[in-house]
Amino acid sequence: MKKQFDILVIGSGLGGLVSALILAKEGRNVCVLEKNNQYGGNLQTFSRDKLIFDTGVHYLGGLSEGQNLYQFFSYLDIIDELKLQKMDEDGYDKITFGDDEIEYPHAQGFENFVKQLSVYFPEEKENLENYCEEIQRVCSQFPRYNVVGKDHYNEEILHLNTKRFIESITPNEKLQAVLLGSNFLYAGDSENVPFYVHALTVNSYIQSAYKCINGGSQISKLLIRKLREHGAEVHKHAEVSEFIFNENNILTGVRTNARKEYFAEKFISNIEIRSTIKLIGEDRLKKSFLNRILSWDPGPSCFSVYFVLKPKKIRNFNYNIYHFSSEEMIWNAYQYNKNEWPQTYMLSSTRSKHDTEFAESLTAISYMDFEEVKEWENTFNTVTDEQKRGELYDLFKAEKAEKMITALEKKIPDLRDCIKRIYTSSPLSYRDYIGSVNGNMYGYSKSSENPLKTMVSPRTKIDNLFLTGQSVNMHGILGCTIGAFNTCAEIVGKELIDKRLTQFINKNKSEK
Repeated sequence: MKKQFDILVIGSGLGGLVSALILAKEGRNVCVLEKNNQYGGNLQTFSRDKLIFDTGVHYLGGLSEGQNLYQFFSYLDIIDELKLQKMDEDGYDKITFGDDEIEYPHAQGFENFVKQLSVYFPEEKENLENYCEEIQRVCSQFPRYNVVGKDHYNEEILHLNTKRFIESITPNEKLQAVLLGSNFLYAGDSENVPFYVHALTVNSYIQSAYKCINGGSQISKLLIRKLREHGAEVHKHAEVSEFIFNENNILTGVRTNARKEYFAEKFISNIEIRSTIKLIGEDRLKKSFLNRILSWDPGPSCFSVYFVLKPKKIRNFNYNIYHFSSEEMIWNAYQYNKNEWPQTYMLSSTRSKHDTEFAESLTAISYMDFEEVKEWENTFNTVTDEQKRGELYDLFKAEKAEKMITALEKKIPDLRDCIKRIYTSSPLSYRDYIGSVNGNMYGYSKSSENPLKTMVSPRTKIDNLFLTGQSVNMHGILGCTIGAFNTCAEIVGKELIDKRLTQFINKNKSEK
């Protein structure tokens, strides 16, 4: 007897898990299918030398009481169990350039953000205040950014260009570079990207910035626990290989690689949009839609180096460092010179459990073009499907790790002597584990010239198939969470989602 669900979610990235839980809370019979050994998409972590390393989520914004992600996570009933560490309030991010020894801070709280940067740019205080006002104004124009309200995009805001906007705020080129210093969070293209991408990304962190203690995978674990409490089924090692359509061309179920079949009334795809198209079959979609999706450019990928440190060697720092070889690199940092790699990097540390003054590990990430690993593109390697890529690949990764250490030693002298072990991941790792095209970090490149080109409705031409996740929505923890609520609004109605969130917010206020 075949089992029938109300909702079947394909992929357990954050967008899929949040969508599943919203609908399970509404009494829907939900099932989630995940291809990997670990749930969570970009929330996945890995363990080496008894230490936990994040692959995608290094810090979170908007998580202080009353802020937007806090309210979403409260509604999902996971906020109280998250283990968080607040980052340095006077500089959760520090931006550095070349040989300039100054670390320019991005501080928490808008007043504090202005105050800390005014130390280095005293004549720019008013411009900094204007910058903060503008990013808050742009964010307020986005559907569900403030949890409830605003049900459509302001198209004028979508066309604002980051470069033109930042140049209009201040003529000071150093300050322009500092304000854009965390653009690694949206793939480093400040020249072409719409300003709303910059604003939505930066705004949450200025509100508040936190690290997940023991890694971001705790978010997916909590969501899955809540799903099971609501009677949902969650299965891993269940890669969907085929959509099942009936004689009336209606999507009724899916088939996995293991030939298991799952049937449902409605389906949510949280996997890469091009993979979804393959499952649907190109003949079922309009040519114009297909051509639009296939014309999108995947954003850049990255190469990560994970350092296990010897005890009590490097002091822990409770902030991220974003380093650029020059101020000019800021506009399109992903377009690096291969011979001078890494020209930019993000560096973070994890404090030791035994002595919190010191770091137990470091993670350094820099851009990497998929072309650099193209000769191994036909190999595939994950925990569940382990295949060696060969000695040349291992040598390639070792050489990159060595270059990263050389670059980092300009900031942390004698780093080499403090390292116990080194692990690495390349664009191939991100492609194989996350399923993104060419291992891209944040979906597809967006342009202020044509912002609507890369915006897709959660509702597809297949009546009972819906989309969520970073390849169709805004990326990041907040972006994917908001996207999931918008996807569910298409299924159960915006009025119901707004009503639930409003009731929840009012209930919380009355209890305080």
